[in-house]
Amino acid sequence: MLNHLHIPLIAETDILVIGAGSAGCVAALAAANQQRFSVMLVERYGFPGGTSTQMLDTFYGFFTPGASPRKVVGGWPDRVVNELRKTGDLFLRPNTYGAGTGVNYNPERLKRVWDQLILQGGIRYLLHTTLVDVDQDGERFVGIFWNKGGFGKVIARRVIDASGDADFCHLAGFAYETAGEYEPAQSMTTTFRMSNVDLDVYEREGGKKMLAEKMRIAVETGKHALPRKEGSAHKMNAKGCVSTVAVKVTGFSALDAEDLTLAEVEGRRQAFVYEAFFRDAVPGFSQSNIIGLSHQIGVRETRRVYGEHRLTKEECLSGKLPTDRIFLCGAPIEDHRQGQNGEDETHWEYIPGAGVYGVPYGTIVPKGSQTVWVVGRCFSATHDAHASCRSMAQTMSMGQAAGLAAVQSLVNDEASNQLNVSVLQGDLCRIGAVLDVPESGDYEYGDWQ
Repeated sequence: MLNHLHIPLIAETDILVIGAGSAGCVAALAAANQQRFSVMLVERYGFPGGTSTQMLDTFYGFFTPGASPRKVVGGWPDRVVNELRKTGDLFLRPNTYGAGTGVNYNPERLKRVWDQLILQGGIRYLLHTTLVDVDQDGERFVGIFWNKGGFGKVIARRVIDASGDADFCHLAGFAYETAGEYEPAQSMTTTFRMSNVDLDVYEREGGKKMLAEKMRIAVETGKHALPRKEGSAHKMNAKGCVSTVAVKVTGFSALDAEDLTLAEVEGRRQAFVYEAFFRDAVPGFSQSNIIGLSHQIGVRETRRVYGEHRLTKEECLSGKLPTDRIFLCGAPIEDHRQGQNGEDETHWEYIPGAGVYGVPYGTIVPKGSQTVWVVGRCFSATHDAHASCRSMAQTMSMGQAAGLAAVQSLVNDEASNQLNVSVLQGDLCRIGAVLDVPESGDYEYGDWQ
């Protein structure tokens, strides 16, 4: 362990959020908006957004699937969408495999939106800064970070781990399950973007149904060594450009540097195999080429913290709304996994009935925690439940619940695992969060302050 006595102090803060992905950004914004306590947001990359800006260009999880979609997320996620809508960097699109209407955006504009909201919120904001160790100073946690200025420490009264890999919880000694221990970990994906696509030709020749058939033929004939028979390509907020989720990398750990290096290399290799396939076999793509790869390979799961409550597959498929719910989810179980007999596949299971279930507060509280919350893809869930509830609309909903809970904990001197959830639910409803199943067909976001 580092000698913390000789590490300079970066800051003391009431609430420290580690990781500025969509969950962490919203957690910091929700906490700072109460204007009662200091909030600090620390991120290891040079820009905010995590998966929302590094790999993807679509928020999933705002809507339930099917012919009569329900909007099941609101509050701070709506405000983010509203900012994108103001500049025309937004459109709604059906999901390729029926997982619900997606909110497509310009990821470069989203970086700016996150920046603006964070700065307007008066949040202490530090990029290019990585957590390397954790200690305690009485009832306060001490986060040890490294950046170009060297090592430094942040002392915090409350901590929200939004690191994606549960880095804080790991270093602080909270229990967790590592993906792959009991069920195969979900695959990783390098997303890529292609330009100069004739989308009119592509759609006229059959669009996504045609693409699925072309992929199947390519795999079965061996003409193109694609890693899977399915995948998506959709138009972007840039004329003549498409974004893909097609690459599939399995068998590597995203918690091991050597494995992760091999996964990155394999993801890039597969991306250019797909480029050759698209140019050769898919109408509208003959003059197109890759113009960008994801900032890093997309990781779906690594560590999942054991919380005061652990969301299960049975709870997801029950379609029930527990009394201590803090957000809703309608996304199906979407398990990108290695299939039997070596065949790659994606496993889907849809939520029955109204297509919605509620997620309990305890899923964002590490077991035994007094002052810590965990949000994003490292929250407390089994492998199957995680495969449903990891969409960004849901991780943003976790973030706003954790941000408000941290403030409530400080105001009322409540431990995170003893919080009065009914008070938290009232605060969530006041900012526009959705805790009850709405009527179908509601596509309005609605500005709020």
